[in-house]
Amino acid sequence: MANRLRITPGDAHRRVAEAADLGERRALTGETAAAVVDRDRPAQRAGRIGAGHVRVIRDFFEHLPCWVDIATQEKVEAKLARLSTQHRPDQVTKLAHKLMDCLNPDGDFTDEDRARKRGVILGKQDEDGMSRISGYITPEARAGVEAVWAKWAARASAIPTTRQRVWTAPLRRGGGARHPQHPQRQHDALNAAFRALLPRELGQHNGLPATIIVTTTLKDLEAAAGKGLTGGARCCP
Repeated sequence: MANRLRITPGDAHRRVAEAADLGERRALTGETAAAVVDRDRPAQRAGRIGAGHVRVIRDFFEHLPCWVDIATQEKVEAKLARLSTQHRPDQVTKLAHKLMDCLNPDGDFTDEDRARKRGVILGKQDEDGMSRISGYITPEARAGVEAVWAKWAARASAIPTTRQRVWTAPLRRGGGARHPQHPQRQHDALNAAFRALLPRELGQHNGLPATIIVTTTLKDLEAAAGKGLTGGARCCP
């Protein structure tokens, strides 16, 4: 679809996801079933609500607790569809937040809600080899991350690794260098945790020890400089 319509893959993915939610479905026995987001289809097809409105409504239901009954969900969806024909997407977002507060005033979410939302995305590498990471982690995973940071990311802590590097960032003016900032120390602490985990806990994978494999040329290896490819075919300076 991206190539055919000359749009970005992200836009193509959005259209496919919206079609899956707004289009009619088929049950296991073959009969036609209502769309996931059914009340918005007429307004969306008539052009009275746009992609921004649909995004707000879909996001609302992704964050809605699983214990909200179907009848209430249908009423809320109809209300959001009606509001979308009268207001801008940013205004509908504020109204959706108020609806969420009315439906879940105490902020009660179950483990099923959190499990449904969990996920981490590792973005593609930039020209300099760096990668952006984003997503949601469960309270249990956060507690583990915070424990690592409390131990190894404090300003006076030394990261326990045999190949520790002292990373310093040059100042923009005046020369010299400054010590790593808090986000940088947190990054280094996680990196040290991964290094400690690989040889101790992961054992073997496909008959070989679970470790980081980097492929490079003999010239770059002897010079201890250059670039290599990790097991995931990612560039590693």
